[in-house]
Amino acid sequence: MSLRRLALSLWLTVLSFLTVVGCFSVRLNAEAIPPITPAELSMTDEPLAPGAPAIILYRQVDRDDTGLTGHESDFFRVKILKEEGRKHANIEIPFYREFGINVVNIKARTVHSDGSSVNFEGKPFEKAIVKAKGLKYMAKTFTLPDVQVGSIIEYSYTIDLPEYSLLNSQWILSDELFTKHAKFSLKPYTSNYSNLHVGWRWNLLPAGTTPPKDGPDQVIRMEANNIAAFQTEDFMPPPDELKSRVDFTYTEDFDSKNAAEFWKKRGKKLNGEVESFIGKPKAMEQAVAQIVSPSDAPITKLEKIYARVQQLRNTSYEIEKTEKEQKRAKEKENSNVEDVWKHAYGNGRELNWLFLALARAAGFEANSVFLSDRRHYFFDPAMMDANKLNADVVVVKVDGKDIFCDPGAAFTPFGLLEWPETAVPGLRLGKDGGSWIQTATPRSADSRIVRKADLTLSETGDIEGKVSIALTGLEALRWRVEERHEDEADRKKVLEDLAKEYIPATCEVELTNKPDWASSSVPLVAEFKLKIPGWVAGAGRRAMLPVGLFSASEKQVFVQEQRVHPIYFEFPSQKEDDVTLTLPSGWTVSSVPKPQNQDAKAALYSLQVEEGKGTVHLARKLNFDLLILDVKFYPALRNFFQIVRTGDEEQVVLQPGKASASN
Repeated sequence: MSLRRLALSLWLTVLSFLTVVGCFSVRLNAEAIPPITPAELSMTDEPLAPGAPAIILYRQVDRDDTGLTGHESDFFRVKILKEEGRKHANIEIPFYREFGINVVNIKARTVHSDGSSVNFEGKPFEKAIVKAKGLKYMAKTFTLPDVQVGSIIEYSYTIDLPEYSLLNSQWILSDELFTKHAKFSLKPYTSNYSNLHVGWRWNLLPAGTTPPKDGPDQVIRMEANNIAAFQTEDFMPPPDELKSRVDFTYTEDFDSKNAAEFWKKRGKKLNGEVESFIGKPKAMEQAVAQIVSPSDAPITKLEKIYARVQQLRNTSYEIEKTEKEQKRAKEKENSNVEDVWKHAYGNGRELNWLFLALARAAGFEANSVFLSDRRHYFFDPAMMDANKLNADVVVVKVDGKDIFCDPGAAFTPFGLLEWPETAVPGLRLGKDGGSWIQTATPRSADSRIVRKADLTLSETGDIEGKVSIALTGLEALRWRVEERHEDEADRKKVLEDLAKEYIPATCEVELTNKPDWASSSVPLVAEFKLKIPGWVAGAGRRAMLPVGLFSASEKQVFVQEQRVHPIYFEFPSQKEDDVTLTLPSGWTVSSVPKPQNQDAKAALYSLQVEEGKGTVHLARKLNFDLLILDVKFYPALRNFFQIVRTGDEEQVVLQPGKASASN
C-alpha cells in the first residue's frame, strides 16, 4: 500500500529500524545544546566505562509531529579516549528512501583537547549498505576531519518523514558506546478531527531514570544518565527487544479497562474491515470454478487457489511509482476482492484477502489472522498496542488441521510463512472479536541448503569440478525477495559470493546456470565451476585431504567463552553436503575419519567418509530445530559447535602414486 493511500487514513507505520542510530528531528521547541566543558576536553577515561575506546558525552533527541511533515533530529557528542575509538569518526546514518524518508541538514565538527575545532566541510556520500543475511539499506556516510585521541566529535542531522504520515517513534537509549547523559523530547500530533492520541511504554530504563512525562507545554520529555554500552553478539534476539528504550504509539482511544476488552474491540473492528472487503461470494464462487475441479482433494484445491493468487501482480513488491507514473498507468484502486480478481493485481494484504474469499467459496473454514512479526521485537498482547499488528496471514482448516498461508508474501511456498511471521501470537478474527492463536513454527526440513560437489583432485593438490547449491523454503525465499529488483549481473555475484562464504579457503567460483528467481514452489538452484588451489597438502609420503569442504560458516560460531544475551535463530534449517572426490590415477586411501553422529535432539551433526574405487565420498548433515535458547544453555551449545568444528577439521589420509611420491 502506497504512502499516499496510507496518508488518507493516517495509517500508523512502524519503522523501528531507523532507531539503530537514534531518532531525528528539527530543533523546534528543543533545548539548546550545552557547551563543551573544560573537564570534557581534558578527560582521559570514564570510571563507569573502564577501558572504553570512546564514550558518548551527550546526546539529544527531539521530534516534532505537529506539522504537515514530521521531523526528527539527533545530536551526538562523542569523546575519543583510545586509538581504537577513532573509528567512530566514520559516521553512517541509515534510512529507507522508498518510504519517503530523507536525511538532511548534516552538520559535524572535530574539537581538539585545546578547544580548537575543525568543521566538516565535505559532502556526505549516499550509498547502499549491505549487512549480513542480505539486509540492504541506504545510508548517508561521512568522516569527520583530524580526529585524534582526546578529540571530541559532534554531529547532528535531521530526517524528513513522509507528508501526512504518522510514524510510531522510539527512543532507543542504548548505544554501542557508554552514554554519560542524554535528553529526549517529543511534541506529539494532535487534531480536532480525529481521536488519535499518543501513549508510551518503556523497557529496561537505566537505574535512577525517571520515566517520560508530559509537560505543561504538551511536550513529552525524559533525561537519562550513565547508560551502559550495548553488547552485540551473533545470533541474539532483535536488538530493540534487548535495549533500553521508550516506545510511542498513536492509537484510537477505545477506553478499554484491560487487554481482553481492548483486543475484543480491536478484533471486531478489523473483522468488519475484512468482511466488508471480501463480501462478494457469487463472484468468488465463479472464480473458484475456474481454478479447481470438483474431484480435487481438499489440499489440492487449496494449493491450486494459493498458486493462482500468487500469479496475480503483487504491487507491494514493485518499485513504488511516482505520482506522474501512477497517473500515466491509470490503475484503479481495489474496493473489494472482485476488483482484485478482475484487475489481476493488488497489494499483499488485498491478495491475502482474495485468497481468504476464494478459500471460503471453495468450502473451507478460513479466517484472517493479524499478527506482529518478530523482526524487530517480540509482541506482547498485554501491551495493548494495536499498531504492532502490522502483518496478516490466513489460516485454513484442512482435514482438522490449521494451515497458515500468506500468498500476499511473494515467493512464499504454500504452507509456509515468512520467517518473521512464524511462531508468533496472532489474532484470529471473528464476529466476537476473535481469539489469540500461535502461528506455526517451521521444521528444519522445510528450509534446506543442499550442496553437492563432483570434484577431481590433481597431483599437485588442487581440486576442481562442479558444485550445485539448492536452497529450499525460507532459505530460497530470503534471496528471491532480496534480489527481486536486481539485474542478472548482481544476482550472479550474490550467488558466487554465497558459495565462497561456505568454503574455508581461497577459491575460484563461476556461476554456470540461470537459477529460477521467480518461483515460490521450486528450489533456488545455483550451479558453479569450482577450483580450490592447494586443498590437499602433502606430509612426507602422504597427502592430507580436509573433509570440511563447506564448513566455513561454522568455524567462528559460538567460540566465545561467555555469553550475555539469549541465543536466537531466525528459523530452523538444515544443511546437507554430498561431495565426491575423484583421486589421481594410482592414489589410494590410507585412512578415513571415524563416523560422527552427534544428536542433541534439537541439533544434529553427522559426518560419514567412505572410500570408493578411486574416489572419496563425504556426506555431512547439520540440522537445527531451534528458535531461542536461554543463555544458561550456551555452554552446551558451544560444546556442540566445538564438536562440529573438530569433525570438520578431520582429514582423509591419502597415499599418492609412485610417480607423485617421487616428485
